[in-house]
Amino acid sequence: MAIQNAVITGLAGNEISKKIAGSDEVSVGRTAVAVGAGAATGAVASGAVVVGAAALGVAAAPIVVPLAVASAVVAGIASLFD
Repeated sequence: MAIQNAVITGLAGNEISKKIAGSDEVSVGRTAVAVGAGAATGAVASGAVVVGAAALGVAAAPIVVPLAVASAVVAGIASLFD
């Protein structure tokens, strides 16, 4: 996992949360959406969704989980400062 990947996908998750919430105002709800969107974009970027986590099983966890968590953290923090 590269830190730059986590930052890029986390910021993308924050932007997605703005579209879903329909606002760029800071709120608990938008932060929750940003965290979820950041985790989802991190999982997609790691290739888990494309390849299929069920097919890879536990072998994908060392890559998928850290990137998804880091992306979620970045998205959550970014949503607090917009």
